[in-house]
Amino acid sequence: MPLRERFTAEMKEAMKAGEKAKLATVRMIQAALKDKDIEARGLGKDPASDEDILALLQKMIKQRNESASVYDQGGRPELAGNERAEIAIIAGFLPQQMDEAETEAAIAAAVAETGAAGPKDMGKVIAVLKGKYAGRMDFGKASGLVKAALSDKA
Repeated sequence: MPLRERFTAEMKEAMKAGEKAKLATVRMIQAALKDKDIEARGLGKDPASDEDILALLQKMIKQRNESASVYDQGGRPELAGNERAEIAIIAGFLPQQMDEAETEAAIAAAVAETGAAGPKDMGKVIAVLKGKYAGRMDFGKASGLVKAALSDKA
C-alpha cells in the first residue's frame, strides 16, 4: 500500500480506537507532507514520491530525537517522553532498518560501483546509497562509515 494511503488508513484506525497520540502524530505527518507537496508544486515538480516521504519521515525522527535530548537536559522528562512516543509512531511507517553488517556491505558495494578512490568521492557514494536504500539506512551513521571506508583508500 502506498504511504499516503497508509497514513489515511492509520488515521481512521486511530480515530476509531480513540488513540489521541497516534492520531495527532499521523495528522502531523500528513501536514508535513502537504507542506512538502506545496513546496514541490511551487518549484514545478511532482508531488512527493514514496522515497521523498521516507526521507521526510527520517528527518522528522531526527528532529524529535534532538528535541528529546534537549528536553532531557532541561529536566523535562514528560516532554522528552512525548517526543519519543512520536518517534515510535513515525518509525512504524519506515521499512525495516538495515543492521550494521548490511550497511557496511551496502557501502562496500556502492564504493565499488562508483569507483570511489578517496574522501573527495564521498558525495557519489552517498548519492548511490540514498538512491538504493532510502528509508532503510540511517545516513547520519552511514556517512561516517563511508568516510572511514574512503579514507582507507586514500
